[in-house]
Amino acid sequence: MVTCSASGSTQAVNLAPGTPVRPTSILVVGSTGTLGRQIVRRALDEGYDVRCLVRPRPAPADFLRDWGATVVNADLSKPETIPATLVGIHTIIDCATGRPEEPIKTVDWEGKVALIQCAKAMGIQKYVFFSIHNCDKHPEVPLMEIKYCTEKFLQDSGLPHITIRLCGFMQGLIGQYAVPILEEKSVWGTDAPTRIAYMDTQDIARLTFIALRNEKVNGKLLTFAGPRAWTTQEVIALCERLAGQDANVTTVPVTVLRFTRQLTRFFEWTNDVADRLAFSEVLTSDTVFSAPMTETYDLLGVDAKDIVSLEKYLQDYFTNILKKLKDIKAQSKQTDIIF
Repeated sequence: MVTCSASGSTQAVNLAPGTPVRPTSILVVGSTGTLGRQIVRRALDEGYDVRCLVRPRPAPADFLRDWGATVVNADLSKPETIPATLVGIHTIIDCATGRPEEPIKTVDWEGKVALIQCAKAMGIQKYVFFSIHNCDKHPEVPLMEIKYCTEKFLQDSGLPHITIRLCGFMQGLIGQYAVPILEEKSVWGTDAPTRIAYMDTQDIARLTFIALRNEKVNGKLLTFAGPRAWTTQEVIALCERLAGQDANVTTVPVTVLRFTRQLTRFFEWTNDVADRLAFSEVLTSDTVFSAPMTETYDLLGVDAKDIVSLEKYLQDYFTNILKKLKDIKAQSKQTDIIF
């Protein structure tokens, strides 16, 4: 369990006014992730000056520079590296989350607290935070409890902000289901009736910048959800139909996940594994990760028809990938004839 308090006051005093910053100057935290890179691309396409906070890494994030962004090295787990990255920044868009091998609290709580405190002290004028849908309803799950604590910490900080809760990314389904089915490998699923309203991260990025420019959204909590909520079984069936082949499904009973979580709690070195299994347990329970979007669309001036459905997203993927496989096969046959 995480206590929603932190050392130091959220009511940090702003530094003395300096050179005014352009409203188009943004810092994207977590810019190499699934959502973060779409935020960067959208921002650049819309004419923003984009700075990306990236941890020092052996493989530099050159693709961000190639797109036209500026890359600065810092680490949320090392608060002393943060201030320099905020100089000249108007808005922070926070897409970051900890790596699987890290303790959840290191980045998702302690790092975010340090970032918010620093943003307040340096006069950042807007902070966009991505959270998890229903995080306030699952205090028993460390990651969701931390997200909810961070929401409250940000609100109490006094920073102008927007909090956006997300349900699930369509992009994650490619590696989880589409690719294994095409490669005739095992697809892992559960026997739970959980339903998730997946959303294309490109749509999330587009809606985020619409919200950012809308003064009526300041201080609000929004939830972005896809057009329909899907069970694991329905997603697999859709992939099978579009791929034109059956999946080799390995079903993991929810009871096994619960037992594994309890077992890992006996060993200190597996506590982080247990924390992540707790999140998996929620995702495999009788829960619906979705929300009505009518009011949100009205607030943002968005037409629901412009939001990509999961059927359309996966259909485009399978159409493109199957065409490429067909072309490769044709080239291979042509080579065989020539040689």
